[in-house]
Amino acid sequence: MKTLATILTLASVLPLSAQSNQPNPHTSIKLEMKRAIERGNAYLKSKQHEDGYWGESKYPAFTALAVTAAMRSPSYEKSEHIEKAYKWILSNQHADGGIYVKGLATYNTATSLTALVAAGKKEYHPAILQARRFLINQQTDWDTKGETDNVFDGGIGYGGSYPHSDLSNTHLAIEALRLSRSIAQDEANGKQPELNWDAAITFISRTQNLKETSDVEGISDDGSFNYYPGDSKAVEKNVNPDGTKTLRGYGSMSYAGLLSMIYADLDASDPRVAAAKQWLSENYTVKENPGLATKDDPSLGQQGLYYYYQTMAKALSAANLDNLELKDGEKADWRTDLANQLLKRQREDGSWINAENSRWWENDAILVTCYAVLSLEQIYHSIPE
Repeated sequence: MKTLATILTLASVLPLSAQSNQPNPHTSIKLEMKRAIERGNAYLKSKQHEDGYWGESKYPAFTALAVTAAMRSPSYEKSEHIEKAYKWILSNQHADGGIYVKGLATYNTATSLTALVAAGKKEYHPAILQARRFLINQQTDWDTKGETDNVFDGGIGYGGSYPHSDLSNTHLAIEALRLSRSIAQDEANGKQPELNWDAAITFISRTQNLKETSDVEGISDDGSFNYYPGDSKAVEKNVNPDGTKTLRGYGSMSYAGLLSMIYADLDASDPRVAAAKQWLSENYTVKENPGLATKDDPSLGQQGLYYYYQTMAKALSAANLDNLELKDGEKADWRTDLANQLLKRQREDGSWINAENSRWWENDAILVTCYAVLSLEQIYHSIPE
């Protein structure tokens, strides 16, 4: 069975603080996080349907997120309710390898694949390999085979009637593929297909506001990331002081972009990685999803807040960053800041919900509790011993 360190991050070198003899500054908060994780998972267990799924049965992603949260708990113990959840997830795998009911096939399959990997069971390997093949086949090549001449080429979208790739689905698929790569590379499973990583990097670069490496028109040059190349809604809402309009990046997509580039093995010195880190440092906050608020409506910064927390925790852990150097010269201990923010937002019954903004389903306590618990677990397991 793979260790949690392997499952939760691709980092191969411990942060410098892990090599120090200084007392661990996170010891106290680590105990608080463990208790909050236990309460969150207890809440989720209480909301499981008799058939083994969570939320709406047409979205396996809810169940996949909940069971992954249970598996990654520092207090994990084998449980019948978890086994029932895995059985339900596998019952929704189609002949094409996808794990879905109807619609949002990429999202549901990617989260389900991540959940299957978290189990660490060899008996799940055939299902994992089938799900991998499905996600790889979702990578788009809209016009000319083998060429990235369409701005959406190389990315992955929801599939079905959605006419474009997007960074959210792309980063979730890439994450699932990387976490399951060792299974695909096991000689016992034979030769397996692989994602076109060059094409994926091209697409990811096109979602970044960086003129040096993107060929998309109308972008700014601050290193942030957008939901998809040429997002017209982002352009409409980002009017510059000189009256021009450019794509506006925001926090959750910028962390998703950074994580995607790390999974794609881009070096830390790559200008895309450096620019992303700079924007995230200059816009660091745990109080909102930066880049979404406007002067007329500051509350828009609460959109997708818990999704933002999860991408933040995953990206900064994978980047091996203990602190972020802010634009005023101060250094932010993101683990402590984010953990404290999540701890104070937990409700009495152990759940979380985005009470300020319901966009992107964040008025659903099951989904948001999954995001919060997974974020705390990411922080917990990334703390250097």
